[in-house]
Amino acid sequence: MTTQTERGPRGLLWRRIGWGAAALILLLPLITGAPWTLFDYIVAGALLGGAGLVLELVVWASGSLAYRAGAGLALAAAFLLIWVNGAVGFLGNEDNPANLMFAGVIAVAVLGSVIAGFKAKGMAWAMSAAAAAQVSVGVIALARGWTSPGNAGLYEVVMGTSVFSAMWILSGGLFRTAAEKATDTAVTL
Repeated sequence: MTTQTERGPRGLLWRRIGWGAAALILLLPLITGAPWTLFDYIVAGALLGGAGLVLELVVWASGSLAYRAGAGLALAAAFLLIWVNGAVGFLGNEDNPANLMFAGVIAVAVLGSVIAGFKAKGMAWAMSAAAAAQVSVGVIALARGWTSPGNAGLYEVVMGTSVFSAMWILSGGLFRTAAEKATDTAVTL
């Protein structure tokens, strides 16, 4: 249930800050003179807008701060995984087809969430599965030689896998906290 605080001036302030930050992120390449095409702006706008709309839905549907934070962190992980792969590539460069494996990590998180019915306990398991998928992709890419040559490839895998796996695991922990605070927090779509 949405509280009065979320509907009142304070909630409106947070919405304005959130959407203003998204607009600033979208304008940053223009301000810095990055060589973006119209397509780049459209894709970035769709990613930012989609993530923002999903976060709005979560805030509207769940009163649990832990659930909201878990969803926000999962959205951030998925967004950044897409952004990094589209911009420079996680493994090697953006043209390396091995980077497509990371779509599987996001698919694990999304499908796991759907299967869990967006209930906190199931979402915790889905995010843990996404972390395992993230590690698996890194191990497979390193073993198959699909990374940058030498130490750079090892650095890509270790750093990227560590950071993103930590985000998925922390998100799962937040969902677990939400599940413990309520019998089972569910977001109904």
